[in-house]
Amino acid sequence: MKFLLEVDVDAGRVTEDPARELGRILRYWAGNLHHYPLQPGDGSPVYDSEYQEVGHWRIMTS
Repeated sequence: MKFLLEVDVDAGRVTEDPARELGRILRYWAGNLHHYPLQPGDGSPVYDSEYQEVGHWRIMTS
């Protein structure tokens, strides 16, 4: 399996301060993953600090 996190760094608040916003996204999703069984097909949209969708994560087969 693979865990794939994609964030559009040209979208939303990520464009203003990419390092800060990506750090916030990573901290949030790292702490939130225990809510998912992490099986192929699982995933969710990823939002910036203004709750605009800027990407997604998903579990895929290799």
